[in-house]
Amino acid sequence: MTSISHGKGPLADSIQRDLQTQIDAGRWQPGQRLGSERTLALELGVSRSSLRQALAMMEQAGAVRRVIGRGGGTFVSHQKIDRDLSHIRSVPELLSAQGITAGTRILSTGMAPAAAATAEALEIEQGQLVYAIVRIRLADGAPISLENAWLPVSLFPGLLDFQLGGSLYALLGEHFSVEPRETSERIEVVRAGADDASILGIGRDDPLLSITRVTRGADGTPFEHSHDLFRADRTRIVVHTVEPGGDAGSRSGQIGHDHTRQSFELITR
Repeated sequence: MTSISHGKGPLADSIQRDLQTQIDAGRWQPGQRLGSERTLALELGVSRSSLRQALAMMEQAGAVRRVIGRGGGTFVSHQKIDRDLSHIRSVPELLSAQGITAGTRILSTGMAPAAAATAEALEIEQGQLVYAIVRIRLADGAPISLENAWLPVSLFPGLLDFQLGGSLYALLGEHFSVEPRETSERIEVVRAGADDASILGIGRDDPLLSITRVTRGADGTPFEHSHDLFRADRTRIVVHTVEPGGDAGSRSGQIGHDHTRQSFELITR
């Protein structure tokens, strides 16, 4: 019987393990380009075809990212960030819990009349003043998201006088006694435009997670309308679900509300 080769034999496995060991040891840092295929093949004493097979396996596993064209090559992937849908947590808290350093670049802040979509989301009159805040979120110094948030000026007088580089939710809770109790999010995959790609350090047409969110406080009043673009190559969604009648059912009939709410709590501030 003739065996069928899928092009991923023991040699490719061995090369993959060797390269991964070197990455784990810190030879190449996240985002750093590996050597050329010719250089790596000579160094490892293997053929370029075997090396390509190993690199393809590593790309499929998410360990490296291969970029075609001028200025391209094979780059070490950044650590993916787990987004737990079960809790409302700030980005700095999520990153810190995963050993990642959080950072923020504020692109712009100001006040503007609410557009139709924002007015509808915040349940205010169109044209009513809202704060418009645009920020880039960083993970270990690399951009992971572009955030646009709109909040009613009437609810948060003087908001722009505060430092806006940290958790917006923590700031609102501390200074305005407003905390998030419910979030509704619409999530879809879109392609990066030229401007978004430049800001996030990715290629044009690379995939992004587009997230439109409305956040409500304890009294049910919506206080945030936002649209975020997250790098799909840096984000991994984690879902914890408890069926009715499970352990969480002991919470005095709240399982129905909690079960629904969990499906919307994704990436928060």
